[in-house]
Amino acid sequence: AQFKCPPKDGQYEDSRQCDKYYECEDGVPREKLCPDGLVFDPLIRKINKCDQPFNVDCGDRTELQPPQGNANCPRKNGFFAHPDPSVCNKFYNCIGGDYTELPCTAGLHFDEFSGTCVWPATAGRTGCVENNNKLKDGFECPKEGQVDVNGQRTVHPKYAHPTDCQRFYVCLNGQEPRDLGCQVGEVYNEESQRCDAPENVPGCEDWYKDDPPVSLSKQGKKSRK
Repeated sequence: AQFKCPPKDGQYEDSRQCDKYYECEDGVPREKLCPDGLVFDPLIRKINKCDQPFNVDCGDRTELQPPQGNANCPRKNGFFAHPDPSVCNKFYNCIGGDYTELPCTAGLHFDEFSGTCVWPATAGRTGCVENNNKLKDGFECPKEGQVDVNGQRTVHPKYAHPTDCQRFYVCLNGQEPRDLGCQVGEVYNEESQRCDAPENVPGCEDWYKDDPPVSLSKQGKKSRK
């Protein structure tokens, strides 16, 4: 049956589908859908009444549009658990199908039902591996961290890659490892903690001498001092 508009113009929820609503103007309904992953909240006073599911009580409106997600985002919009079920302390924020990986505060686990990070007992997730701050190549942030010339602990310490002169690691807050690289033509200088000319970094002088560049790591020519 076609939706019947109330006397007052406005936006009204569908009776069965939580992400569907009707825009009524002069008694004529226009069927609308929230962006994939969001649902309609008739109680919001804003013009845009589509919100995250954990903020909305759908009640009997249990139906949803088919997912339009991808490998990283089950739906185009929303907060979702990390695709690796053993990684409980990180989650994905998906906007329009593009994701950003975000960490929970130390000691907390992501709870998909509430869309927030909560105590592990509340999240009730199984198979979690706590020490998962490890990159694919095995790098982990050293527990001892780094201190600067003044003896102060470095907030985001950097470390040279053991075999690739162009690459280096940054440990966000000393705990979250990131694999970064200098621009082509430069190598990472561990002493200055910056990208530098190859001739200024012992062991990396010839990193770009071949054309196209050949990974010297395979030839065992790199030896940082």
